[in-house]
Amino acid sequence: MRRVILFLFLCHAASAVTHSLKYFQTASSGIPGLPEFVSLGMLDGVQMVYYDSNIRKVIPKQDWMAENEGPEYWERQTQASIGAEQIFKVNIETAKNRFNQTGGVHIAQRMFGCEWDNETAEVSGYYQDSYDGEDFIVFDLKTETWIAPKPQAVITKLKWDNNKASIAQWKNYLTQVCPEWLKKYVDYGRSSLLRTALPSVSLLQKTPSSPVSCHATGFYPDRAMMFWRKDGEDLHDGVEKGEILPNHDGTFQMSVELKSPAPGQKYECVFQLSGVKDDIITKLENIRSNKEKPTDMTPTIVALVVLALVIAIAAIGFLIYKKKNAKRPPSPVSNPEVMEQLNPSA
Repeated sequence: MRRVILFLFLCHAASAVTHSLKYFQTASSGIPGLPEFVSLGMLDGVQMVYYDSNIRKVIPKQDWMAENEGPEYWERQTQASIGAEQIFKVNIETAKNRFNQTGGVHIAQRMFGCEWDNETAEVSGYYQDSYDGEDFIVFDLKTETWIAPKPQAVITKLKWDNNKASIAQWKNYLTQVCPEWLKKYVDYGRSSLLRTALPSVSLLQKTPSSPVSCHATGFYPDRAMMFWRKDGEDLHDGVEKGEILPNHDGTFQMSVELKSPAPGQKYECVFQLSGVKDDIITKLENIRSNKEKPTDMTPTIVALVVLALVIAIAAIGFLIYKKKNAKRPPSPVSNPEVMEQLNPSA
């Protein structure tokens, strides 16, 4: 049954893909050596644009972005990000006042974006602000209202709930504008985003009595499965699966541990990638003994921590620009008044 379910999952994933466009924005105070403001855009988990308060311009992070958009596009993006930077500086000071804070390290973050299923055409959108690592305010697209998880955010909720123009702008962006840009960017990066890359798979065991870790790295896309088999049967007990994590080069890695392999039994680590017919099977032999994980895992985890602390949650006006080309999706943020609606102060 497991094989049938897995087969159906992989076949469906090969033909139907849910693409995502996410924007992250972070304002920080009290962190020496780091930009006070950082924003970036990610398509299907791959960083495509970047801005910070030191360089003060939006730059492409993928060749297919640089090749498909001209100087006017990058200038508009830069001006919008500069505007968002100023708004976030005000927001972080407002949050500090709400929480009765003066000095110390503080981080205000925003994330927004959308997902699109290329088979069903289903679209979903999301928006949330956080402060010092905890949710501050979230937009409920279904009810078109704001949710305040913290008492300090209730003032913001009431203010934003009464701003019907801003709610309408966000609804239009998340359900119409964002998906159209998402489709455009997927087309830009089609040769890269729709590719498949097989991983290198290795086995690692710290000591003879330690669990055996099967580690796969360098695969793309992130729709993959990995598990252990014993004497041809899939193992469920004594197995611990890790999450799929990104590598610095845009590929992914994952691992699965076998806790107590029994002597004399035949064990295999099986890796399956969406869109690839043949499995990658690694027999339990030639295990490397080392006190560390494979070398590319540590920098990736460190990078994720830095990303969680510094890079973050959504350049509001980052992608919502009014386009002169009628074929492009309309953008609501060229007008300063509309920009203020989409980026209301807390």
